[in-house]
Amino acid sequence: MIFRSAETPHAVRRVPTRHEIPESDRWDLTHLYPDDNAWEKELADLQQRYPQIAGFRGKLAESASSLLAALEFEKSIDQPLERLGTYASLRVSENASDPAFLEREARLQNLHTKIVEKCSFISPELMAIPDDRFAALAAAPELAPWRTVLERLRRFKPHTLNENEERLLAMSSQPLSGHEETFSQLTNVDLKFGLIVDSTGQEVELSQSSFSSFLVKPDHDLRRRAFHQFYEEFSDHKFTLASTLASSVRTDVFQAKARNYPSARAAALFRNNIPLAVYDNLVATVRANLAPLYRYYELRRRALGIDEIHHYDTYVPLVPKITTHLTFDEAIDRTIAAVAPLGAEYTRELETGLRGRWCDRYESKGKRSGAFSSGCYGSPPYILMNYKPDVFADMFTLAHEAGHSMHTWYAQRNQTFQDHHYPIFLAEVASTFNEELLTHHLLDQTTDPQMKAYLLNRQIDDLRGTIYRQTMFAEFETIIHERQESGEALTLDTMTKIYHELLVAYFGPDFALDPQLDLECLRIPHFYSSFYVYQYATGMSAAVALSRQVLESGDASRYLGFLKSGGKQYPIDTLKTAGVDMTSPQPVASALQLFAQRVDELAVLLDIDLDSKSRAA
Repeated sequence: MIFRSAETPHAVRRVPTRHEIPESDRWDLTHLYPDDNAWEKELADLQQRYPQIAGFRGKLAESASSLLAALEFEKSIDQPLERLGTYASLRVSENASDPAFLEREARLQNLHTKIVEKCSFISPELMAIPDDRFAALAAAPELAPWRTVLERLRRFKPHTLNENEERLLAMSSQPLSGHEETFSQLTNVDLKFGLIVDSTGQEVELSQSSFSSFLVKPDHDLRRRAFHQFYEEFSDHKFTLASTLASSVRTDVFQAKARNYPSARAAALFRNNIPLAVYDNLVATVRANLAPLYRYYELRRRALGIDEIHHYDTYVPLVPKITTHLTFDEAIDRTIAAVAPLGAEYTRELETGLRGRWCDRYESKGKRSGAFSSGCYGSPPYILMNYKPDVFADMFTLAHEAGHSMHTWYAQRNQTFQDHHYPIFLAEVASTFNEELLTHHLLDQTTDPQMKAYLLNRQIDDLRGTIYRQTMFAEFETIIHERQESGEALTLDTMTKIYHELLVAYFGPDFALDPQLDLECLRIPHFYSSFYVYQYATGMSAAVALSRQVLESGDASRYLGFLKSGGKQYPIDTLKTAGVDMTSPQPVASALQLFAQRVDELAVLLDIDLDSKSRAA
């Protein structure tokens, strides 16, 4: 969305305010609460009710009925708390500089801390029940809807502390997470990247969101200037950013040690019963398949006609004669057509939501950058976008977030509140699955060699960004946590040196690494949710396998069963039921074989002989 100022000799594109975005292009949060007063009313009601949970203290082991009553009352707290939290976080995402939104979220965080503290007796009391008595309670017919929850909770017995210790950890959760809020405020609100003159001589505002738009421009000098101007602002705040990231790592390590886990990584993977071998297989398999990635960078260098390739040259499309300008509604059209193999119900519900007001479509002042899907039990699965018609990847982002949202839609309609939450490990399968279907659909619809090359390039970059790049991030997370666990100091110099070594390994010997790129490790939001990013890579690998199943068989029933299962099973078991074994390196290796195949196909279409030793552009 473009806004112009008449007071300057050249039209200036600026980021609009929230109120300048048409209502039809904003999400409709009235499905959560009709207005802020309704939110305040539910908050007040919850503040009055939650202390009653103390009445169940000491009674959990008395009988199955007493345990059921406690669990159901806790659910009556959790459901409105989730709804309150969803509304508050979505409003902050609209504008992180609005003090009223921030104040509302802060009050809810305070209440959440109090509720967790008040409920902190539940886990220790359940863990204290003798094994035979616990097994008998869990087997009671009236507790059948809670059996999965109880069995999973029992797994945490070695990592559950006594009541006073659990209370202290609950009280410390908010102050220990301050680094994440600092990072968000600094990067989304305080950092100012200024204006940049584009190829037409027009001044354009550079922002966290618009940065990606500059990186796909065909003008090499514009990409270079945008890259350096963007990182100059990060360089000015690098010590603060390094401090917040180091604090996040220290918190992860502290919490893991406090709960008797061997490492922060083991703690992160324990909840969903993910074997460490899954993580290690991913890194090892990707490391063993870096040659096709180097080959692709050489293809890209030659196709762009440049003497050396830099990071800001890795996103621009390699077929410059094809320009893309897709409206949001056109992106919906293509997404719906792509997911048609999933059946009438899937396409109908998704189209209704996207053409309705599930989605907050465009960038605005103070709005959170990037994209996400978020909802709570019984609400629409909302989508935040910062959609730009000239960024082809944004259509894939829409399909990606739509995959998350439909996963939520199916899980909510087929599971109870306590079983519908699916873990991130599965979420990234559903989202990247949709991207695979979109790629297949678009390739199938074109006979134009240039358009086919464009789409192959898009798929290659998607696999590169999701498997190779996220695995590099996963390695970085592992290393910095291990350094902290071994007692080494995490400083700006330490972290950027670690990151530089990974850049060298993953980009190869013929890639020109700008020193500013070492600072990239300080601007990745997901590093504040430790050991999260590896799931993008495993998710895409599983998605490639599942999408091939659906497209080759014409039967989407196993995949829809996967969506409906929510969090009823552990993710590795859920994927095995759907037909993919992630404890094996094979799904990752197969996805990287597809990457290598697509690179060779693209080289043929672009008439570039990659086996030639010449570096002539």
